[in-house]
Amino acid sequence: MFKQPSFIERILHSVVVAALMVETVGEAADTNEVSKPTADIGELTLEQLVNVRVTSVSKKETDLIDSPAAITVITQDDIRRMGATSLPEALRMVPGMDVAQITGSEWAVSARGFNNEYAGSLLVLIDGRTVYTPGSSGVFWDAQDMVMEDLDRIEVIRGPGATLWGANAVNGVINITTKSAKDTQGGMVSASYGTDDQPVTTVRYGGELASNLYYRVYGKYSDHPGLESSTGSSTADASTSLLGGFRLDYEPATQNTLTLQGNYYNETSGREVDLVTLAPAAVRPIDTHEYNSGENILGRWTRTFSEESQMTLQMYLDHSRQGDGVGEGTLNTFDVDFQHRFAIGTRNDVVWGGGYRETQVQNASSFFLTFNPPSQNLQLGNVFAQDDITLVRDRLHLTLGSKLEHNDVNGFEVDPSARLLWTPSKRQTIWAAVSRATQTPALAEHARFNVAAEQPPGGPPILVSILGNPNVQAETLLAYEVGYRIEATKRLSFDVTAFYNVYGNVTTEAPIPATFEVSPAPPHVLVGSMWEDIDSGDTYGTEASARWEPVDFWRLTASYTYLRMQLEPLTNPNLSNPQQQFQIRSYLDLPYHVEFNSALYYTDQISPLSGGTPAVISAYFKLDLGLTWHPTKSLEIGIWGKNLLQGEHAEFGSQESTLITEIPRSVMGKITFRF
Repeated sequence: MFKQPSFIERILHSVVVAALMVETVGEAADTNEVSKPTADIGELTLEQLVNVRVTSVSKKETDLIDSPAAITVITQDDIRRMGATSLPEALRMVPGMDVAQITGSEWAVSARGFNNEYAGSLLVLIDGRTVYTPGSSGVFWDAQDMVMEDLDRIEVIRGPGATLWGANAVNGVINITTKSAKDTQGGMVSASYGTDDQPVTTVRYGGELASNLYYRVYGKYSDHPGLESSTGSSTADASTSLLGGFRLDYEPATQNTLTLQGNYYNETSGREVDLVTLAPAAVRPIDTHEYNSGENILGRWTRTFSEESQMTLQMYLDHSRQGDGVGEGTLNTFDVDFQHRFAIGTRNDVVWGGGYRETQVQNASSFFLTFNPPSQNLQLGNVFAQDDITLVRDRLHLTLGSKLEHNDVNGFEVDPSARLLWTPSKRQTIWAAVSRATQTPALAEHARFNVAAEQPPGGPPILVSILGNPNVQAETLLAYEVGYRIEATKRLSFDVTAFYNVYGNVTTEAPIPATFEVSPAPPHVLVGSMWEDIDSGDTYGTEASARWEPVDFWRLTASYTYLRMQLEPLTNPNLSNPQQQFQIRSYLDLPYHVEFNSALYYTDQISPLSGGTPAVISAYFKLDLGLTWHPTKSLEIGIWGKNLLQGEHAEFGSQESTLITEIPRSVMGKITFRF
């Protein structure tokens, strides 16, 4: 009988395959040169930024201004100037993104609505590896630690991208790309210290192992003190994290390139959760610890046949462990992905491919959370194809495509899209799109949550629960989008997007009749709800941004976002999502290699659930200022002040506690030395 290989065997097999790929490429490399961008994206002018090359929209390089989607690129220069120490902090800069800090290490991140602690409508990729948790259908942002100096860019698509990227690319795709090892040669040491960083230290070194074979190794340690609640009490959410890894890039001046990279991470933090007990029947807050740890390895081979034809084969293995005081889980993921791009004549540019993923899920249940079944082996397979059709050369393009996907949670899904791109001039783009996307139901929607308990006088205990429903279907989205971009002058550009989304099978809680249970003991009355996919409705809004460079040494960026949600039978679906947001950022280069950077953010009032109870989070302004100095090419010294307008403010509520954390005013200093 065929024996399925173990997870460790798969890791060893991937390493061997990657090594053989290096050897094969080295022996059979062609001599045709492949052009590569050499300029640092952080050094581009505003005109060049408008025309920067992006890959997330079509899985091929296109100019940002000619991309038929709402896309924003966060560059390494943006991250460095604003002193962003985490991915969520960097994502605040994207129009249409709703980013809110929950505790010292936890975040709620979404695009175009449906924000919560485990928002599941975004697909997040780091160097091609999907960062996805089947239990919540979302992302544990506290586990996604990075060496921020090694980030090349973050491409963010607002709106569905399921045709190319698959399930869960519903309201957006976040594609995070790190630099090639070739671009990080030599050493780097950075250390930051402040009221919220005590300390954060990063060490990285890169070199050349053999001709055209480059490497880097790195390590990072972070220590963050705990924050306080609105009452001034400690929230016991201090955290520490350790990150280490390597990357190899084989980049000869030929048609073949190879990447092999791996990471290890271990993050622990404190947290207050509301503990539910039946004996006695009560809910009481306790301080607990949560952890996220894991390892992953990824290999990718790219062969470029010509400017119109390229093939990529990628595989990765990911092992992760997570626990938060109310439940624990382990994930083992194997993923392989293939894609091929080629031209048919002069009018058709085709991208097609397919992939397979297997995820072994093991969940340890508790009284608060019980999974059924506790262990599963989930498989996903897909194929996709997309054709970029030139209707009028240099003026009108029609892109048609679809992804066919099957997974063990919600079966077979088809996600088609059609995008029309009109460029009336080299500096103007008008685009429109109609797309369908689906979100895979979270395994937590099949689980039982015991969320509260009380002991009424003279009666049996009452247990409040949310019951799982294995019949929950995939949430669906039909999205209509239209956008306009214009480079009015070489110093001024605008980008406006409007969208109308129609949702179906949106999962919500439906009340259930009270029943009497004898297990778990003692006998009690069960009241509560069950997950049902009964909501439907629509959302609409607009996202506008502008870039202005009044002089060579000063750049301004501004954006405004409006969101309106209308779902039934929910009476107020806007609870967790600000209706309006805006931001203004300024980058000013001063004499003597000094930079003065600033950002002002505004977020509307929201009323998210905190420990199952609606809470009011007031509207707030957030002002960040930063000053950096480059006394030499190798040395950078910076100081930042964040949340300067208020001593503290709340941004979101936790699903597991009624305690609301206040985000304080903070100061941070950082020194970076390269050698």
